[in-house]
Amino acid sequence: MTTPTTSKRRTRGTAVLVTSILLIIGLIAWIAVMRNGTNADFNGTGNGEEQVVEIPEGSNISSLGPELEERGIVASNGAFQTAAANNADSDNIQPGFYRLEGEMSADSAVAALLDPSKRVTPLQVYGGATLMDVNVVGGQRRLGILSMIQQVSCGEEVKPGCVTVEELHHVAADADPASLGIPEWALEVVNARAGDAKRLEGLIAPGEYIVDPGASAEAVLTDLITRSAKQYEATDIVTRAKSVGLTPYELVVAASLVEREAPAGEFDKVARVILNRLKEPMRLEFDSTVNYGLPSVEVATSREDRERVTPWNTYAMDGLPQTPIASPSMEAIEAMERPAEGDWLFFVTIDKDGTTVFNRTFDKHLEDTQRAYDSGILDSQREGNREQ
Repeated sequence: MTTPTTSKRRTRGTAVLVTSILLIIGLIAWIAVMRNGTNADFNGTGNGEEQVVEIPEGSNISSLGPELEERGIVASNGAFQTAAANNADSDNIQPGFYRLEGEMSADSAVAALLDPSKRVTPLQVYGGATLMDVNVVGGQRRLGILSMIQQVSCGEEVKPGCVTVEELHHVAADADPASLGIPEWALEVVNARAGDAKRLEGLIAPGEYIVDPGASAEAVLTDLITRSAKQYEATDIVTRAKSVGLTPYELVVAASLVEREAPAGEFDKVARVILNRLKEPMRLEFDSTVNYGLPSVEVATSREDRERVTPWNTYAMDGLPQTPIASPSMEAIEAMERPAEGDWLFFVTIDKDGTTVFNRTFDKHLEDTQRAYDSGILDSQREGNREQ
């Protein structure tokens, strides 16, 4: 016979057992939900909506996962981490900006980060590059820095949200120079040329730059100018300029002439020619300064071009151009800071091997110029070609 007490104990035990089973089932379900949520994944290679992501310098692919999940590029960080761990090449993913899409499978996202075509090409500023495009006689066109920035930001075609040449030109001409990171030693000159985008010429140093394609025109130029100023100032440009009798800004202007005029290996000698001519004083008369103010250029310049008065033409003006005529490399900057010793006033390349001779006297210079004509380096129909 079962007593009431025994019945109550059995009922209580059954209730505890049922509750325990329900808790276990709930825990299992919760784990399953969490597991599925953590490793949730999309199917396919994306929904066609481009999104640019960045792997910063000093970072790695693992740190990117939470951002990709938050932005809906991948369904979960867990799935992304698993895909990265399972891809043997994932360690080769480099810092930079990448063009991905929304709703990509984790495997597709990792594959895209390994695809060179998805990586935003770094901006490559070469020594002697100019802000604006240059039309070369004969139909060639040399892209300027502003056009190269547009290519980095927009890719092959301009689309909403990317930075255009027109926007960059407007910022270069009209933005507050101090807000752009112009170094203090260049502020006065840059401020005085408000409205002219060429006032920023020479203040973006050659080099490779990782540019955020989603940044504004002002943000991009500020980043480039700020980094360039640090490069120039790392050479002790203020002190070194004073030691050669120039202001820091004048040194950058002179270095841009070295960049455009000097053969490889002769930068320090051409720097000395510039300083010697300024000291004489005598006009620099560099064809590169004539070309800078022309709509189309070639190595040779005509008498008419050399007589044209511009802010840069050193045939028609004393001293240095009013602004740099190109981006001087660190090699050119350092050549002006530490010029070779010599009394030269002239130089000319005399053969196809690039041999360049330096002279003090004009008569000797004329003799060497004739050697250049005889070797075929100078076209006798193009007066002034490579002759300084």
